[in-house]
Amino acid sequence: MNFINDNEISPPPGIVSTIKTGFDITSKQVGIILFPLLLDIFLWLGPRLSISNLLHSAQAQLETLASKELIGSTDIKIYQEMLTELIAQDPNIFSLLRTIPIGISSIMRQIPTSASPLGEVTSYQIGSDWEFLLWFGMLTITGWILGSIYFAYVAKATVTSLSVEDDEQGFYWLSKTVLQASILSVLLVIALIALGLPILLFFAVFMQINATLAQIAFLLLLFFAMWLIVPIFFSAHGIFIKEENLFRSILSSLHLSRFTLPTSSFFIISIIVLAQGFNILWLTPSSSTWMMLVGISGHAFITTALLSASFVYYYDMNVWLETVLEKLNSKKTSTQTQ
Repeated sequence: MNFINDNEISPPPGIVSTIKTGFDITSKQVGIILFPLLLDIFLWLGPRLSISNLLHSAQAQLETLASKELIGSTDIKIYQEMLTELIAQDPNIFSLLRTIPIGISSIMRQIPTSASPLGEVTSYQIGSDWEFLLWFGMLTITGWILGSIYFAYVAKATVTSLSVEDDEQGFYWLSKTVLQASILSVLLVIALIALGLPILLFFAVFMQINATLAQIAFLLLLFFAMWLIVPIFFSAHGIFIKEENLFRSILSSLHLSRFTLPTSSFFIISIIVLAQGFNILWLTPSSSTWMMLVGISGHAFITTALLSASFVYYYDMNVWLETVLEKLNSKKTSTQTQ
């Protein structure tokens, strides 16, 4: 593609300038950070939903199985260590409201809190396995819906700031977008499970055979992940920016990754590194002090700005790519007519 260096073709969107644009948009329309801000405040100061009783029950059942020698001692030890670690963390099940791949960003889900500046947090216990499954399903679906609304409003703020013509802003547009994005989330999770389980089994086999082979397999897995990261990351952006249906949005993401894989991969890695780097700072205050509110606010602003930057990048890169492909087609046509 040496025609890209043609003076008539502008360079592709810069990563630094794109991220800066995302920060500018968020600072001008700061209300879009309310979704992650309110979610983290709820996880911080609100009631907790605990499964510690279920974990203790599972631990007792393991001991019963061990006494009857129905499970090997090595497996029992591994399971007991896992359960002991989970009991010590006492995870808040309300953190399931932070869903993937589409969801509201949250920093408090990383902190197992039992106290807040308001004192001891009220905790409710899940009483049975069926109750846990019910809560799991309800919170996940709610997280996808709220996450889709969050993505939609950040996308709208981004599109408005880019001065892109956009007429549909009513309830019909929002409901259609949320439905498409939620279904896409379900499909991506199913695909991740279907693809991830065989890979984990494959990796586990190599671990049993040889540690060196396992390292080689891990490197190959990283290369494979780099190839998938762009189409997965941008798979929903077409729904929010171009008002496409979920299948067309996936195809648009594959089209983008086909022509811009190295640059787009570096952009995604850059915003992930930025987000994780800032998280170190936001997690510095203790959750039992009001200083944690600074971390929550900073996290909400940074992650929303980076999300906005991803929409800016998606829009600008598609415009640039269309221009480049049109230039290529015109050059091919002129060459054939000569």
